[in-house]
Amino acid sequence: MSDFKHYTVMLNEAVDALECQDGKIYVDCTLGGGGHSELILKRIGTKGRLISFDIDDEAIAHSKERLKNYSNLTIVKSSYTNIKSELKKLGIEKITGGVLIDLGASYHQLTKAERGFSFSKNAPLDMRFDMQASFSAYDVVNTYKEEDLVRIFSEYGEERFSKRIAKKIIETRTKKKIETTGELAELIVSATPKIKSSIHPATRVFQAIRIEVNNELKNVNNVLSDILDLLDVGGIISVISFHSLEDRIVKRFFKFESQKCRCNEMICKCPPPKIELVNKKPIMASEEEISQNPPSRSAKLRVARCIF
Repeated sequence: MSDFKHYTVMLNEAVDALECQDGKIYVDCTLGGGGHSELILKRIGTKGRLISFDIDDEAIAHSKERLKNYSNLTIVKSSYTNIKSELKKLGIEKITGGVLIDLGASYHQLTKAERGFSFSKNAPLDMRFDMQASFSAYDVVNTYKEEDLVRIFSEYGEERFSKRIAKKIIETRTKKKIETTGELAELIVSATPKIKSSIHPATRVFQAIRIEVNNELKNVNNVLSDILDLLDVGGIISVISFHSLEDRIVKRFFKFESQKCRCNEMICKCPPPKIELVNKKPIMASEEEISQNPPSRSAKLRVARCIF
């Protein structure tokens, strides 16, 4: 796996936020290249335990080799959306230390041509994080109704030319199926007006399709709820997001669960808040990190502690 490349975003900030302690249980929801997991393992000592999730076989193979000397690590090949059932299988009822979620796709996934995430390299339309899943970008582009394409391009990509692009896709695929990233990118360029911008015209649509294929936004909200059920009092949740849609979900969830009153009634009957915010404003990557890894610029870290 020497060709596996992955930059660990906000390595120290995200792990520092967990306040790692020896003897406690921690979860890394997105193993990836193993950077966060390795630092957590270094800080929790031999009495601590780390469970790391991933659905990418290449990431797991790479990280297994990287972390082979840690006997207190359990790597689970499953989506973090299955955190409750998977921890139950391991006999874990409570996460006593903390949870780290890095919501970004790895550099390896995004840049490996055959994975079909990028329009810079022509490849089959794919975009699956889990290569064993049957649903891919090809299915979205070639089977979705026009109104559904408009919806996901608008909601998940915040694309202002959603209707033009969706209409062009429908027109094109009635003659011939759209099979590659290059074909789709060219189609998007032809469907949108030329505007002076540093962002390629296909960027937002590709993001939207990737989110749809992998249920990214729905998964975020669901897993945050599951984690709160699993966290022991004092446990910490540390979340890194990479675009405004994800960050908005995390921000709203944290705000709601940390409020003393959520009912707005004259006589409040709300249960006590489940969490307290560790940082009210998101932590951003340092200028040094951004210079080394420009995509870190969009990363935001939010942290909360379980109090009930």
